[in-house]
Amino acid sequence: MAAPSMAAALAATLPTPASAPVPAAPIYEAIPPSMSTAIDIEAEIPLTCVQLDALVVTKIVQHGREAPSASAHGLLLGLDLDGILEVSNSFPLPSHTSEEEDKSSKSIGRYQASMLRSLKEVQGDDNVVGFYQSTALGAFFNQTLIDTQAIHQERLRHGGVVIVHDVSQTARGNASFRAFRLTPSFMDAYKRGNFSSTSLMTHRLMFSSILEEIPLRIRTNPLASAFLQRLAAPSLSPYTSAQLDAGETSGIAPSFSVLDLGQSGLSRSLEQVSEGIDNYRTEDGNVGYLTRQIARERLRAEQYMAKRKEENAQRVGQGLSPLPEEDVSRMFKIPAEPSRLESMLLLGQVDGYAKNLESRAGLTLLKMYSANFSSLIPK
Repeated sequence: MAAPSMAAALAATLPTPASAPVPAAPIYEAIPPSMSTAIDIEAEIPLTCVQLDALVVTKIVQHGREAPSASAHGLLLGLDLDGILEVSNSFPLPSHTSEEEDKSSKSIGRYQASMLRSLKEVQGDDNVVGFYQSTALGAFFNQTLIDTQAIHQERLRHGGVVIVHDVSQTARGNASFRAFRLTPSFMDAYKRGNFSSTSLMTHRLMFSSILEEIPLRIRTNPLASAFLQRLAAPSLSPYTSAQLDAGETSGIAPSFSVLDLGQSGLSRSLEQVSEGIDNYRTEDGNVGYLTRQIARERLRAEQYMAKRKEENAQRVGQGLSPLPEEDVSRMFKIPAEPSRLESMLLLGQVDGYAKNLESRAGLTLLKMYSANFSSLIPK
């Protein structure tokens, strides 16, 4: 018998390796009853409120002020708990022009993915819950907002929301933030891609039923609230009244913007209302032209079918075989009914401009009457 090899002899002297331990089965703990209503895993709790953090408000206001136009937009990050959508962070998205829309959309997608990846690396909030859009003079109905919100509403938990920030209101010292989402009836028509007059009547759609507003509140850090109250509180000046002709000062400089009559903003609102009505009349004329063209083509098709039926009746009376039926859709190209979505969006724009004009006109008239009355008081 052959002698064992050196490798076999060394292997025989080694200790027998121990068998690998069997991993224990994972143990899943049940969610405590106190947290079962707050942790909505299946997204079954409907949204009742949107809560904006003060940091998010500051970022949106700053972006809207620094943007070259009123179309500043960005993403909202946060979490939904117990029916409350808590928005804790946001970041702006670069704006793009219509000339380079394809290239810009791809670059914006890469920028968005890079930002979310960076936030995840630093343990920041990276859960997208919606987006924000800046507007001016209260008009925010446009196709881009509708398309973006429709995409978010299909892919995000609870559908996501859109925060509309009015830059013109903020410039007057009244920060305006409103939260919206698309209504179920509009989403059904949008998925079908049918906004004909019949579809609008079936879904009972108007410009006022495209979006539904969600209550919104702003959450401020207690330290930030205390700091702002300390700044706004009057304090005794270290100087004498003879030096500054004022006994009390505040950390925040006084603003005299309320004394401005605001006639320039009123004329701009009137111009926007007039322009919106002109745009709606133009769109209504285009829809009317297409509707008349469809009616003419249908009339021609009906006349042809009636004539063919009459000829077949005569041939049958003469004992001849009737002529074969032809496909009318191939002979007469009847266009589809035009979409009324653009008309509804333009009506929404006009409604926003008109409401903004109403609020500005009332305040402006009050200021003008006050100024005229003060000039009539005898000195």
